[in-house]
Parts: sequence; structure tokens; C-alpha cells
Amino acid sequence: MVSTGDSAPTFTATYKGSDHETFDLENHLGDGPVVLAFFPGAFTPPCTNEMVALQDNLNRFTDADATVFGISADSPFSQGAFASEYDLEFDLVSDMNGDTIEAFDLLIDIPDLGLYEAANRAVYVLDDEGTVTYEWEADDPTNEPDYDELSEAVQNA
Repeated sequence: MVSTGDSAPTFTATYKGSDHETFDLENHLGDGPVVLAFFPGAFTPPCTNEMVALQDNLNRFTDADATVFGISADSPFSQGAFASEYDLEFDLVSDMNGDTIEAFDLLIDIPDLGLYEAANRAVYVLDDEGTVTYEWEADDPTNEPDYDELSEAVQNA
């Protein structure tokens, strides 16, 4: 698992709703804290709750000049529909091939939800250099992070 003090693995993936627009983490470093919120699957109840909670707290993050990204193994199309359904104003990033999820050591299976090789729920805050200043990983993928603690970590990044 990637831990506080580690350099976050850099990666490229695809933005929601796009088959060709490439997301590159390195392009987002140096402009304030970056929040990477990994989630198992769009449209599942715990993931919906988490992404809506991040949206509800978005002003707290943007006030600290932070950029928030949700990351899952869902297709860009599914993520686009998910973001549209719940009015998510932050970007979702599709890691369908699982390289990023694997680099962060978050690969899990949740057979009850039909999710295999999905991302465990985890949140990382990166500073301008890409160093992890905060990390949280769920012991159970139905758990959500403490949003006040996350907001404080973003303020301190």
C-alpha cells in the first residue's frame, strides 16, 4: 500500500465520458493539493454515498486550492453517466486496465456486488511534489472516510 511520505505512483488513465482524453497525474501536480479518491464501482450504494459526500464537501477542498479526482475501474462511459446522474463537479478517472489500482495496491474483489479486480475504497492527498501527505484505506469497502479529517488533511497539504 502507498503510505504517507511516499511518492505517489504517477499514472495515466482516461477521463469519464471519453474514450480518448487522457488523464495524467503529473499534469495536476504543483497547482495545490490533489485528492485521489479510489472507489469500487459506480452506482453502488456506498460508492454513490462517498462521491456525493465528496461533492457536498467540494467547496472545502477547492477553498484550499485542491483538485479532487474519483478513480475506479469503471468504463469512462459508466463514469460519465454516474457523474451526470449525481451532478458530480469533479473529474472521475477510468482505470479499466487496473494498472493504477494495482500500483496503489488496492485491487480487491467484491463478489456480492459482482465487482472483480476493482479498487478498494481509499483516499490519498498529495502535495505539489506528489508526496502522499494523507492516506486512508477502508478495512471494509462499505466504510467511508472521515470527511472532516480529509478536509483538514487537504488544508494542511
